[in-house]
Amino acid sequence: MAKQAQAIRIHNYGGPEELKLEQTQIPDPQTDEVLVRVYAVGVNPVDWKITEGWMKDFWPVQFPYIPGRDIAGIIEEVGPGVTAFQKGQAVFGQSAKGGYTEYIPASINTLALKPDTLSFEEAAAIPVGATTAWQGLFDHGDLQPGQTVLVQGASGGVGLFAVQFAHWKGARVIATTSSSNVDFVRSLGADRVIDYTSEPVEQAVHDADLVFDTVGAPTLASSLKALKNGGTLVTIAGQPEEAQAKEKNARVERFSAQVSHDLLETFAKLIQEGKLKVELEATYPLAEAAQAHQRSKTGHGRGRIVLKVANQQ
Repeated sequence: MAKQAQAIRIHNYGGPEELKLEQTQIPDPQTDEVLVRVYAVGVNPVDWKITEGWMKDFWPVQFPYIPGRDIAGIIEEVGPGVTAFQKGQAVFGQSAKGGYTEYIPASINTLALKPDTLSFEEAAAIPVGATTAWQGLFDHGDLQPGQTVLVQGASGGVGLFAVQFAHWKGARVIATTSSSNVDFVRSLGADRVIDYTSEPVEQAVHDADLVFDTVGAPTLASSLKALKNGGTLVTIAGQPEEAQAKEKNARVERFSAQVSHDLLETFAKLIQEGKLKVELEATYPLAEAAQAHQRSKTGHGRGRIVLKVANQQ
């Protein structure tokens, strides 16, 4: 195997122009790691926020830095002590050592076998988006069958999974999106879809047990107004005004997702059972990572953005 690989790296904080395609050394997998030949990598908003320095105070990086975490590919080599996986298996999950590269080690604790029904691009779109949706609804929101949940930003990379999980759980699902995505969000299992461009959410919903806000500042006030008294607001972007939250006796939860082998296996099972689907907004070659970041920064779209690193076998 070649000792060098292509990777997107940055040498300074900055915009998409800092993303450079370079040659890097391929690291050896350590204990409880496997070396993955990456076929596709998911592009998440956190990727450009890190590279632009938004998160350097609590998530500093060492330069040169390889962005990305969500990967799908084939195991090239197993590290010491690894028995759960073997060379040649197709996997998906997360690497803490970067994703925008041809080869990267990943912990076996954040990988699972890729469902046969998914392409590598589809599989790379799952880990952080689906994990955020699952943990937001169930671990932090404690969503129960029969409850009403409002998903803000339902066509985005987290919202599309949240609608499907809530529907699968047996909740009543209300979802917000723009005009062009109303039918798509309905197809995910939403019982009611609100086009926020023509109907104010706070006028349409007042009794939600749980609001899962994937948008942030523009929607947090309406999210609180949509809650029933004593309801729960789970947010992954920003915090609401404390006074407004107290007025509603709301429990407010904010969190960061933690990808795990067990959850990835749960997603794979739901996919194989036809209960979970993936939607790709756009696919770019690795060399066009800068364009992918530009698109991600717009914050509007349907589904997830992926970089294609290698052709599927």
